[in-house]
Amino acid sequence: MIRARGISKRFGDTTAVDDLSFGVERGEIFGIVGPDGAGKSTLLRMIAGILPPDSGSIEVDGVDVASDPFAIKENLAYMPQRFGLYEDLTVEENIHFFGRVFGVSRAEIRKREKGLYEFSRLAPFRERLAGKLSGGMKQKLGLACCLVHRPGLILLDEPTNGVDPVSRREFWKILYGLLSEGVTIVVSTAYLDEAERCNRVALMYEGRFVLTGTPGEIKASMGGSLVEIRPSDVWKAEAALAESGEFGTVIREGTALRFFVPDARRADARIRAVLSRKGIRAGTAMVKTPSLENCFMEIISGGGGR
Repeated sequence: MIRARGISKRFGDTTAVDDLSFGVERGEIFGIVGPDGAGKSTLLRMIAGILPPDSGSIEVDGVDVASDPFAIKENLAYMPQRFGLYEDLTVEENIHFFGRVFGVSRAEIRKREKGLYEFSRLAPFRERLAGKLSGGMKQKLGLACCLVHRPGLILLDEPTNGVDPVSRREFWKILYGLLSEGVTIVVSTAYLDEAERCNRVALMYEGRFVLTGTPGEIKASMGGSLVEIRPSDVWKAEAALAESGEFGTVIREGTALRFFVPDARRADARIRAVLSRKGIRAGTAMVKTPSLENCFMEIISGGGGR
């Protein structure tokens, strides 16, 4: 559905997207994960044909975006972080407005309304002004407006940013429903737990994809083991392990510390030795299943699993 070759985008001295090449398969959820400033929004805008790349090319469903940006519009929907809902229009009026913008007839919009209300659960609020909706409901309305013309590709730029956990869960249920209908979805997010829900994930940092694959493939690529300890003093232990330089990025989670080691059994003795010199009891080193967050932090720190 999407094929990008060597695309770059610069803003003055800042390189937002740096020589990226990748593909997105038809009918998958492809997640672009990274911190603010990684280049996620710029990348999605280039795919949508809003921003031209400074170099390289992007094809959407076989059409070159730069040479014929309007040819992709009928089959594409783009939902930016701040979707342009008209807050002084009702839910129903917004859906009809965006449907007409995409050239859908009034009669056809009426036919499609039922399905849009069913998945978004907005039917009871159809007469409510968009400005009076909660954050989660606004996001659902934004998605409904994107879907009124039935695109085959949806680009979502951090759609659940600032949305409560229940609404986030409901939003992802909607995305899975669309996936079952053959829709291709590209979603950017700063939430690593959401990345676990994607078919494939690209970890993006400073304009580049540092690693791409299924969540399972990314975790397996790290090598070594993720160990967790619960020391007697978590703050001093974190500083001591980092100061030793023998371990990967140390991540504190409550009273526990997690980090990658080449061999958990051999590392246990070294952990105890480093901490005992500081008068800290290490506790038992336990091997844990890494999350994407653990992997991402290790990769960008330069540890790479060590």
